[in-house]
Amino acid sequence: MSDCIFCKIIAGSIPCNRVYEDEEILAFHDIHPTAPYHILIIPKHHIATVADLTTTEDALIAGKLLVVAGQIARTLGFAEKGYRLVFNANRDGGQEVYHVHLHLLAGRAMSWPAG
Repeated sequence: MSDCIFCKIIAGSIPCNRVYEDEEILAFHDIHPTAPYHILIIPKHHIATVADLTTTEDALIAGKLLVVAGQIARTLGFAEKGYRLVFNANRDGGQEVYHVHLHLLAGRAMSWPAG
């Protein structure tokens, strides 16, 4: 998608502070963090929202987002202490960028509701 900011990051036309990258996934620090660690984990293939995850291939990539989140948590040293994973879906769910992304939040105690 030419107007998607995450697609532009994937293409390299917008810089990011990468944490993880492979052929299917990119993870980078959020530029407006809400926790000491706020990492966005995205598929390199554009999928607008969680509601658009409809195929077996989509299920595999969604699962891989979760696996990568665990790897990042272990690598950065906060897996044992804990972290929060959040998908926002569509406007009322708080989604601002319409490219599926998983928020990985850590580095402080999380409250509920989310904050």
